[in-house]
Amino acid sequence: MTGSSLTDWRQLHGSHFAGQRVLITGGAGFIGSHLAEVLCRLGTHVVVLDDLCAGHVDNLLPARAHGEVDFVQSSVLDEPALARCTQGCRYVFHQAALGSVPRSVEQPRLYHEVNTTGTLNVLEAARAAGVRRVMFAASSSAYGETVALPKTESIPPQPRSPYAANKVAAEALCLAYSCSYGLDTAPLRYFNIFGPRQSPDNAYAAVIAAFAKAIIAGRRPVIYGDGAQSRDFTFVDNAVHANLLAARHEGTIGGEVLNVACGLRVSVNELAQAMTEMLGRPDLTPRYEPERAGDVKHSLADLSRVSAVLGYKPVVDFERGLRATSKWYRTVLPATHS
Repeated sequence: MTGSSLTDWRQLHGSHFAGQRVLITGGAGFIGSHLAEVLCRLGTHVVVLDDLCAGHVDNLLPARAHGEVDFVQSSVLDEPALARCTQGCRYVFHQAALGSVPRSVEQPRLYHEVNTTGTLNVLEAARAAGVRRVMFAASSSAYGETVALPKTESIPPQPRSPYAANKVAAEALCLAYSCSYGLDTAPLRYFNIFGPRQSPDNAYAAVIAAFAKAIIAGRRPVIYGDGAQSRDFTFVDNAVHANLLAARHEGTIGGEVLNVACGLRVSVNELAQAMTEMLGRPDLTPRYEPERAGDVKHSLADLSRVSAVLGYKPVVDFERGLRATSKWYRTVLPATHS
């Protein structure tokens, strides 16, 4: 099962992308592979650039079942490969990045190279190829510990980790390229995207993936901090929808940052309770560990700007998305035999 089965993409986006050629950087990863699948369903010729440091070729099987995918195993640091992949593309969906706030604290230089310099390379390739618009996967981590809720795009960024700083720098590059070169860009600030294909198999796994792996294996989910911290958890179909709306937009976006979320605040304690119930293990109460460096306390998106600019509204709500995601993890993760 994939998230795309929850959404009628043809009804939402019609034939706009039919026959178009697009590049998805990081397209074998979690969000990128969902974009690839939906665009293939809509008749798009998809080029994927991915170095497979986090993505998997198998993630592209659903896309290939519906259309043509040209896969190039390379990095956004490989400028000649980027130039080749971008030729003839109408749109670029730049999803490639090193994720994880804690890992960025440990490896700041590597994160800067891939996430910031990599974005510069993508923008340069898009400019040279005459791409119409670049959609960039920005991050709500840009807001840091700003007290105001919900988070509006007018709040000055306060990055608390190298990862967040990378994303803010890349947003600035998008704006600069729109202003200096006329390359239209759309930085989309994702809020805690989750869904099928999000890997639980590393030490920095996102919380929903990490919870699923623990609960299905019969272990108590680990919460860092007191669990009162809250997030605007956003099912992956909403991120795909926002990207497609941004690409289709008839006017100029011009590097304007736009939140992408559900506009609902859920605490990590509430998430743990919901997931243990959905996965049939309400007996597995959370285990608490010290909070991690760089983590923010609360996150909730204001969606008024993205609604006004793109006509965006969530297509799959939190509970429906969490049920679909829990069901997917149950099919792919080994259960305990104790």
